[in-house]
Amino acid sequence: MTADSTGGRVDVAIAGASFTGLAVARALSQALGTGVRIAIVDRAPRRASPSPPPEADPRAFALSAASRNVLEALGVWTRVAAEAQPVTAIEITDSPLEAGIRPVLLTYDNHVPGSADAASWIVPNTALLAALEDALAEAPGVVWLPPDAVRGLTPVPGGMALALASGASLTAALVVAADGRRSLVREAAGISVVGWRYPQVGIVTTVAHERPHGGTAVQHFLPAGPFAILPLPGNRSCITWSEGADEARCILGLDDQAFLDEVDRRFGGRLGALTLAGPRRGWPLDMHLARRYVAPRVALVGDAAHGVHPIAGQGLNLGLRDVAALTEVVADAARLGLDIGSLAILERYERWRRLDSALSAATFDALNRLFSNDFSVARTARDFGLGLVERMPALKQFFVAEAAGLTGDVPKLLRGLSP
Repeated sequence: MTADSTGGRVDVAIAGASFTGLAVARALSQALGTGVRIAIVDRAPRRASPSPPPEADPRAFALSAASRNVLEALGVWTRVAAEAQPVTAIEITDSPLEAGIRPVLLTYDNHVPGSADAASWIVPNTALLAALEDALAEAPGVVWLPPDAVRGLTPVPGGMALALASGASLTAALVVAADGRRSLVREAAGISVVGWRYPQVGIVTTVAHERPHGGTAVQHFLPAGPFAILPLPGNRSCITWSEGADEARCILGLDDQAFLDEVDRRFGGRLGALTLAGPRRGWPLDMHLARRYVAPRVALVGDAAHGVHPIAGQGLNLGLRDVAALTEVVADAARLGLDIGSLAILERYERWRRLDSALSAATFDALNRLFSNDFSVARTARDFGLGLVERMPALKQFFVAEAAGLTGDVPKLLRGLSP
């Protein structure tokens, strides 16, 4: 479909070609079937397919088993599987930065309970983005508009008119905001947010190491914030850590060898000699929740709806849960011949997703505050708690099942089924 063929009116307009934006476009195209018209509005131009490698990005996602199910159902997983690393075990430590030895306080067998499948996978951002773009290129009824952004929303009979920055306009029965933490659609819909900024910066890089990681992910809780070692295919790992803002700026400004020395101090020498295998980048960390996830003919997904501390690496998993729930709600309404943009329909999506997102954000915030300090009383209490969990296999299995995203009222896509 070409941009001109929309005639200025579509069934669904998606603001933002983010990971969740691309996923929801693919999901709705599959669920709504032949004849659906979906438009993607994004500031960046669409890249050619097959997608060339995006600009170097050292980040990687820790995808849950449920998120993998979503990607399989959308025809994306086969395109990214070769670059995905299953996480078969998790180790957790809690020690000062200068500690010569970091005893492991908690270990997990990271398989879905009762299954040989890994409960999580590490996937490079660049690989997943290219796979989503390539899968979407095969989706019928999807059009990418020329680079543009939404500047305003106006209700019209049977739809919502989108005023674009270019001066063009578009009308849709449903508008999906997938345009990130500073969502223009969320603002245009009059939805406010609550949140705060952390006194931390997230630093990410990729390293190669002498010895194999064996599929084990490691979370070192250090006084300035968590330091995670996420295994990648080959003898490589993605390093993500939260550091105090001033210290992070100093670390990011170091030359390569001095920066690598700082990584090695936190790595603890566990996998032998390290070398840098990718660029380094840093991001300020914050938390936010939209006060509502829907408005008349508008639904928020991903970072437009919620932004959480990366301590548990759950940001995209929450976004894909949004995709699965919204797709199922919209598909159910379409099958019954109902208006897919009506507020009554969208409120079902909000009820399904908002509590889970709020509880997740609160939990990750509390964990960061609990572990990002070096108070002796707090350290003693949390180490006692970790040791207690270590001696309770049933509780560990429960945590693994929760992290896999397969418990509770799970939308069909999270189970790998068509909505």
